[in-house]
Amino acid sequence: MDWIRFTPELTLLATTAVFFVLACLKSDPRRDYPLAVALAAVVALVGIACTPLSGDLFGGVYRVDLFSQVFKALLGIGFFLVVILCDDFGGVAPEHHREAYFLLGVCTLSMMLLASAVHLLAIVLALELSSYSLYLLVFLRRDRQMGMVAGLRYFLVGASASAIMLFGLALIYGATGTLHVDRLIHTLPNLIDQPLVAAGLLLTLAGFFFKLAVFPFHFWAPDAYQGAPNPVAAFIAAVSKVAAVAILLRLISLTQGHGDMLARGLIAMAVLSMTVGNLAAIAQRDFKRLMAFSSVAHAGYLLLAMLCMTPAGYAAAMFYAAAVLVMKFTCFMVMTRVAADGRNLQVSDLAGLHQRAPLLALALMMALFGLGGIPPTIGFSGKLFIFVAAMQKGYLALVIIAMINVVISLYYYLLVLKAAYLDAPAAPAAPIDLNFSHRLVALSMIVLIVGVGFYPAPLLDWVQAAVLRLP
Repeated sequence: MDWIRFTPELTLLATTAVFFVLACLKSDPRRDYPLAVALAAVVALVGIACTPLSGDLFGGVYRVDLFSQVFKALLGIGFFLVVILCDDFGGVAPEHHREAYFLLGVCTLSMMLLASAVHLLAIVLALELSSYSLYLLVFLRRDRQMGMVAGLRYFLVGASASAIMLFGLALIYGATGTLHVDRLIHTLPNLIDQPLVAAGLLLTLAGFFFKLAVFPFHFWAPDAYQGAPNPVAAFIAAVSKVAAVAILLRLISLTQGHGDMLARGLIAMAVLSMTVGNLAAIAQRDFKRLMAFSSVAHAGYLLLAMLCMTPAGYAAAMFYAAAVLVMKFTCFMVMTRVAADGRNLQVSDLAGLHQRAPLLALALMMALFGLGGIPPTIGFSGKLFIFVAAMQKGYLALVIIAMINVVISLYYYLLVLKAAYLDAPAAPAAPIDLNFSHRLVALSMIVLIVGVGFYPAPLLDWVQAAVLRLP
């Protein structure tokens, strides 16, 4: 019966096995897409259905609780949404479509493992498996030169972050004598203000800061987003951030709210991430690079919630992670439909979008309003919960800095909307053909962004209950 608790992972493992067999058989990629969507839908439904499960597996190094299951449900939903974007898989050669499905499945599986791992070595193994899957996905770009350069930079920065993380683990193990989260809960709070332990935890978190694109571990993001195939960029921007938030919350909660020295380091990174990300995004004309620097800024907002080290802050971070998943996916969904041939989209290419595809233009507007924190969107609710948690902790100055950065971000989000609604295209462009599934997904995202913004209580209650399972 214990294996029932492993159902989401087993379902995704079976899905990746199917993709692996298809890759070996070299089947027709056009026939693989409906199967991939069906399997991804099963993964998402199983993830949602298994949220009540709880218990420990594999000798206590793997914990199934509401906290991990909520993140697995979000990861399953994100996996399903990204697979929907892969109907043409623009930017990836047809002979590599099956390998791309396989790697997306492996990466999502490793992220699910990351959400439940409660032993630091198991966490490292899951993180590395997800990272190497993403490196390979970036390399699959049809434009070999662009994919090679982006993938190599992504790999080099990721390898450096992993080395720093392992050094931090060594410091923690040397100070505490254990790598198991349950034992660290009792030893770490009493030692967290020691410089050696605080530095060790901060260096350990560096590997996950890389995943979240926190300053100064963000340098890979613009090149990786720009060089990756468009659906892969959507996966990196929307789905991988959910797993990073899951493990960061689990590790930061080990401090039991006593990590003042750690909090000072997180404050510096949060302020720099918000400021550098927003200022750099203003100068971007490539849509994916703009979204990359936007992700750096949103990583700063997430850190602001985490460094509160309170249940309210952790719940706000979970809520905002779900919000970013929806909003970022919507932006990339619009991009993949406008640039259906897989090319990189310039902001100027969105000119006249409200005439070519009114539904896509509306979805883009709602997503950008959410990212900019304009009510009544899910992004506004998420930022509000973060700011309230920070105010309760006494971080008034940080909240003011964050609000200034929100205003800065509105500038470049409105530039994108200006192109979509006010600018005329340089040359006449044909209407964008949307099939039923595209329209359904776009409408669903609009309803989620606005609906949860109006009534965030169900999602907030869900994440607040999940946070109670943290140490």
